[in-house]
Amino acid sequence: MPSLKLTKQQGLRAVTIAATIFFICTLSLTLHRHFTFYSSYDQGIFNQVFWNGTQGNFFQSTLSSQLSTNVVHSGEVPDVSYHRLGQHFTPALLLWLPIYYLFPHPATLTVLQVVFVTAAGLVLYALARVYLEPAIAFLISLSFYGANAILGPTLANFHDISQIPLFVFSLLLAMEKRWWWLFWLLAVCTLAVREDSGITLFGIGVYLVVSRRYPRIGLIVCSLSFLYMVALTNLIMPMFSDDISKRFMLERFGQYAEGNEASTLDIIWGMVKNPGRLIVELFTPLGETIKYFLGQWLPLAFVPVVAPASWAIAGFPLLKLLLGQGKSVLAISIRYAMSITPGLFYGAILWWAGQGFGNFNRQLTTCKPRKLKPRFRTFWVVCICFSLIFTITSNPNRTLYFLIPDSIQPRVYVSLSEQWQRVPQIRSLLNQIPDDASVAATTYLIPHLSGRREVIRLSEIRFKSDRDRIETVEYMIADLWRLQRYQTAFNFDRRRLAAIVTLIDTVTRQDSYGITDFNNGIILLQKGVDSNPIAMQAWQKFKNYL
Repeated sequence: MPSLKLTKQQGLRAVTIAATIFFICTLSLTLHRHFTFYSSYDQGIFNQVFWNGTQGNFFQSTLSSQLSTNVVHSGEVPDVSYHRLGQHFTPALLLWLPIYYLFPHPATLTVLQVVFVTAAGLVLYALARVYLEPAIAFLISLSFYGANAILGPTLANFHDISQIPLFVFSLLLAMEKRWWWLFWLLAVCTLAVREDSGITLFGIGVYLVVSRRYPRIGLIVCSLSFLYMVALTNLIMPMFSDDISKRFMLERFGQYAEGNEASTLDIIWGMVKNPGRLIVELFTPLGETIKYFLGQWLPLAFVPVVAPASWAIAGFPLLKLLLGQGKSVLAISIRYAMSITPGLFYGAILWWAGQGFGNFNRQLTTCKPRKLKPRFRTFWVVCICFSLIFTITSNPNRTLYFLIPDSIQPRVYVSLSEQWQRVPQIRSLLNQIPDDASVAATTYLIPHLSGRREVIRLSEIRFKSDRDRIETVEYMIADLWRLQRYQTAFNFDRRRLAAIVTLIDTVTRQDSYGITDFNNGIILLQKGVDSNPIAMQAWQKFKNYL
């Protein structure tokens, strides 16, 4: 437990140790997750986007195309030239493309994500030290590393929101130091993360206005953020595809829309016209909403509840989640939760610096910093421990699958030794697929095959090639063992298994594909070849037990 008093050197040493432990633990777990074939579809999407970028085909992805409205709603086939910018506008990823060019592997993205979050915690410590003594600044950084909303998304597939804490904490530090050139540079970087990251920046602008610290700059930030998001989602992104209006807006905010498509302006107008629905969405489901708030506040010992800056900054990205629909919006262990944390932690810093609701407009230099009392310090450390326990027991993104069953009733559990025994078996089949071949694969094999132009998810086997014609993939590979193991508890896996088994029977019966290898539930098929008799016999035997 940290002392109530730490020297500058002791505080720096303590936060460095905490950052090192966080880095080693999260990197070990996420790399283990990837190399034991538990990283999934989004890891493949981002890896293919980066890989295509190194080939000069920026932001193109067949995997993203497979999720587009053209494929999902219009029945088209995935297109290799589809630009993901129509789904999510993420130019900030170009910053890391030179690193990926040197190390072109999906695991590189995993390392980058852990680096982003670890560095964000160190910047947070520097930000806290502007106003606070080392002991409190250290506990705030420790809270960051122990927060479920940080740990869960870090132990996940690579995602663009992992850049947000680093950019925003750095922006706030630049503001405190009055390095305005860096402030505006980081504001641009924050906007470039994705189309909705301007909501966080908008909250910062609101804080600067209502706190009267830098009202003119705050107005500029608010105007820039709002106009950027409106122009981006209504003018720029539709140039690439119709996904923002025909899919994403409707999936998340369709309750405020009329018809089969809606722009961001349509959704905003729908909220204004129907305030009753807005209020209902804001508080329902009540139990899940309360649980989400408690999860976000817990690692900071509930200080954000009484921190006005936390409400001002984090309130806007929080509203975006609360007003949306779908199970993922209030899931604290997935990426969306990470966008809430910068405002909560900065508000906590200012609360400890003496700012409260009664003196929100007073200059911080005139506020009296609060003291860390022994009893509250103990309570704070207990809160951090509980946050860690809740994170571990939730098994975020199945990263701890070897410790915690994926389902209790019925029981679904894969042991460490069992999965590592399967790794070389899967690798032996993956290595038979040429690097430049088109391939369709099951979800958890996709990241390891995504460094290529033509890759899609089974049970689709058709795609639109660079020759502008519809073709079928040269190879199909499926981990049926995994689907068989998980089907007892998860309906999605049961349906996916049935669809793939039917597809394999169809293509082999038509002699369009042949089974070239089969090993412990992993099957490899190649286009235009005869089936290997031994592999076919193993497949038939496996199928009899399904």
